[in-house]
Amino acid sequence: MASSAPSAAAGATPPDPLRRDRILSSKLYLDVPGSKAPVVYSPAYDIAFLGIEKLHPFDSSKWGRICKFLTKEGHLEKNRVVEPLEATKDDLLVVHSESYLNSLKSSLKVASIVELPPVAFIPNWLVQQKLLYPFRKQVGGSILSAKLALERGWAINVGGGFHHCSAEQGGGFCAYADISLCIQFAFVRLNISRVMIIDLDAHQGNGHEKDFANDGRVYTLDMYNAGIYPYDHVAKRYIDQKVELVSGTKTEDYLDQLDKALKVAESRFQPQLIVYNAGTDILDGDPLGRLKISPQGVVIRDEKVFKFAKDQSIPLLMLTSGGYMKSSARVIADSIINLSNKNLIELGSQLG
Repeated sequence: MASSAPSAAAGATPPDPLRRDRILSSKLYLDVPGSKAPVVYSPAYDIAFLGIEKLHPFDSSKWGRICKFLTKEGHLEKNRVVEPLEATKDDLLVVHSESYLNSLKSSLKVASIVELPPVAFIPNWLVQQKLLYPFRKQVGGSILSAKLALERGWAINVGGGFHHCSAEQGGGFCAYADISLCIQFAFVRLNISRVMIIDLDAHQGNGHEKDFANDGRVYTLDMYNAGIYPYDHVAKRYIDQKVELVSGTKTEDYLDQLDKALKVAESRFQPQLIVYNAGTDILDGDPLGRLKISPQGVVIRDEKVFKFAKDQSIPLLMLTSGGYMKSSARVIADSIINLSNKNLIELGSQLG
């Protein structure tokens, strides 16, 4: 829950009965047959909203383009992709308050969260259908990915990673707290009590940091550009291990700092699940991330994190999070292909 909520200080105490009931009665934990790969995606992830989505630097068709690269180039069969369910209101209430969810019935409120002023003038039913429904499908994907990771050793939600959203506050194109939701579901349904968040998006993950402010079950490693949004100094206090980068940080320095950070994390905390927020807004040229990491640097970064998990036999789920250039989709696809080539994941290639 958010740091301002009374239950936040309770740390690892059992969840309240209503939250527990909501988690246990949720339909999001689908039984996925072994014939499917633990790669989660739905065409409903992609946002097409009267062209308004083009006013934001985020590539709102990124998710579909990643899958297209993987399937068209023969690395992943289309029928092996797992389609999640949409997170319902009851699912969202596991973390979010009724008042926060009601606030999303205001198009003005949604416009401020997604940083698209014209959205304020669009009827809310249309905003729900064209913008919030795709987000809720991605939330369902993040929650399901935790179950798949525990079953298969790894999972990738080709979406999600809305790390600026907390229980009571959205922002930065993040309307729902999928990371917090996914972890709360895992605590109850997967019977685990130690989760590590490795957040390597260029921006600080202030949403999940506030939600797990006083919860010793969650360890956060956040490596981000300290000179850009969100400048959340309150949330910074709750980061277990922060690595603050400066604008212009280059690939070699970045990867060196990551190596050191992973070594420290390994010595400090032994998780049963890793949630890896793999934003590609660290790429050189990204208008918001302002770092200078090469495409190959992103591929190596992801490989290091997956190897970190595999070497310790820790299940890992990856979320694609931020990335504000058209080239992001290609880089993510190339990274997933590399993980498969290095036997860190098994896509079940039809080329084999």
